[in-house]
Order: sequence, then C-alpha cells, then structure tokens
Amino acid sequence: MPLKTSRVDIAELLETEEDIQEFLRAAAEECTPEEFVHALGTAARARGMTEVARQAGVTRASLYKSLSEGGNPQFDTIARVCGALGMKLTVTPKHGIAGT
Repeated sequence: MPLKTSRVDIAELLETEEDIQEFLRAAAEECTPEEFVHALGTAARARGMTEVARQAGVTRASLYKSLSEGGNPQFDTIARVCGALGMKLTVTPKHGIAGT
C-alpha cells in the first residue's frame, strides 16, 4: 500500500510572533543566504505579505519578487523585512573573538 503524503506549508505553522522570530533566528544560523531569503519569504507570508510590505516600506509586488525563488533582494530590503518581522540583523564572530 503506497504511503500518502501531503505538502506542508511552514508559513501555516508559524502562528505566533515567537514562532516567526525563532524560525528566522534558526535560519540565520543554519542556512545559506538563499535559504535565509526563502525563510524571510515564509515568515512574511505567515505574518501577511501586505502588512510586512507596508511596514518595510516596499510594495507588495516588489516584496514577492524580492523574496521569490531566484529573487535577489538588496541588503536594505532584507534589513527592512527583518525589522518588519520584529528582528534586527547583527554580526558576531564565527569562532569567537580572535586571541581568545
């Protein structure tokens, strides 16, 4: 008997602000840049693309285009979307502080 499977939309599982923020935090630590952009798109869909676009100061259409597969968003767009999702970008040492 064949196993029945169905697609899961991760955006539907991100129900709270904490869910979205933890999802993005994990993506930032573990994903490639392309995968992180995809995660931003998923989080934006979970929150609502129209609302995220409004808060980020971009059009809904440009947000969809930037965060779609093959999209190439500018750093400013990524930072604005992160801000709209209650996150900020930070830089930390990869392997601890040099000399320690």
